[in-house]
Amino acid sequence: MNYQAQMIRIFSLFWLFSLVSGCGWMSGNFEQPDVKLQKVDVVKARLLEQEFVLHFRIDNPNDFSLPVRGLAYKVKLNDIDLAEGESNNWFTVPANGHETFEVPVTTNLWRHMKYIVKLLEDPDKPIRYRLDGEVKTGLLFGQSVHIARNGEIIPGDFIPE
Repeated sequence: MNYQAQMIRIFSLFWLFSLVSGCGWMSGNFEQPDVKLQKVDVVKARLLEQEFVLHFRIDNPNDFSLPVRGLAYKVKLNDIDLAEGESNNWFTVPANGHETFEVPVTTNLWRHMKYIVKLLEDPDKPIRYRLDGEVKTGLLFGQSVHIARNGEIIPGDFIPE
């Protein structure tokens, strides 16, 4: 093997080890980021297809930047599945900072229309929602951060008078 190829391999190994040693989640100092669903925007609401945008905020409590490789999610409204899927957006959350990102969602609520109309009969009665998912973090040796959020929405708050 020639000298130049050997130097490239040695340099590559040093670079790889420096990446791994700089990762806080490899050394046990990793604190899981906090992921919140901030709001939901309705893009289009047609009879057989509805399009939404889910707005998330991720807070990084660590002293190092956190690369995010995507999100797998499932959203339920009471007991019905509203949407599920994956987002493969790559971005980096700065150390001790936060970042917001958007996930487009397409669903078909037609098969649940009778149930949804029944829920909306009393617009002041809260409707439960549940968000489950995993945020994929890291570049080389990442971790998946589980998200589980429960809450309630009151339909009357979103209906114009």
